[in-house]
Amino acid sequence: MPTTAAGPPGPPARAGTNREAQRRRRRYRRALLVMKRTGIPFLVGGGYALRHYAGGVRGTKDIDVFVRRRDAVRLLRALSADGFETDLTFPHWLGKARVDGSCIDIIFSSGNRLAEVDDAWFTHSVEATVLRVPVRLCPPEEMIWSKAFVMERERYDGNDVSHLIRACGAQLDWRRLVTRFGPHWRVLLSHLTLFGFIYPGERGRVPADVMLGLCRLLEDESRWPMSGERLCQGTLLSREQYLADVFRWGYADARVRPNGPMTTEEVSHWTAAIRKEKGDKRAAGGGR
Repeated sequence: MPTTAAGPPGPPARAGTNREAQRRRRRYRRALLVMKRTGIPFLVGGGYALRHYAGGVRGTKDIDVFVRRRDAVRLLRALSADGFETDLTFPHWLGKARVDGSCIDIIFSSGNRLAEVDDAWFTHSVEATVLRVPVRLCPPEEMIWSKAFVMERERYDGNDVSHLIRACGAQLDWRRLVTRFGPHWRVLLSHLTLFGFIYPGERGRVPADVMLGLCRLLEDESRWPMSGERLCQGTLLSREQYLADVFRWGYADARVRPNGPMTTEEVSHWTAAIRKEKGDKRAAGGGR
């Protein structure tokens, strides 16, 4: 696997585009150095980590930093003191730091609050160099876990999941990965099934005992009596595409306690942001 994650590859670009990319990388390098000086443990994920593990499968215009929940506000304050504009965008999982149009996401959970950043992320993290700064990267297992639930209409991270399995399948801690998904093992099975479709000649990268074990769970489940429970777990995959199920058709929202980890206030805040984001896109002349 590559040993550095210096930046995203891309097609030949005009000089102005290259200059802006260089300025953006300098801003991100500055942010990484500020965070290093704080002594707060953090991990780099997103496109930079994906490049390290899987090669240049896609570019990225921002940088994702992962921290424990208890450290997020302290890290945002340190960036704010260095001139970054910061906010705790979604208090249940995400803060942002911006400077001159560049954005650093400070992430401490997933949007559905299932993939909480805990000690194991750091225990299994990987040393790397990003933008000439020594850092640690999110483990590929935790990247797969958190990305597997991103199935929005405008964003689907299944391609990242498949690329990580293709690149790292032989080295993955499959037992830990399966354990991470817990009762949501069907989501993992769906990605592994698609992986075999996408790469028919490389199905062996997923151990046979993993696939057979998950399929046995599916077989066993088929023998259980139907509960009749009106629960929609689609909201764990998309914050928008299953709202009709919850608000019109009377299904319980799997994100909300006691079914899930989120409060009704957290869900309301995250849902309200959809309208604002759509309005911002329309104002910018993009999207519908």
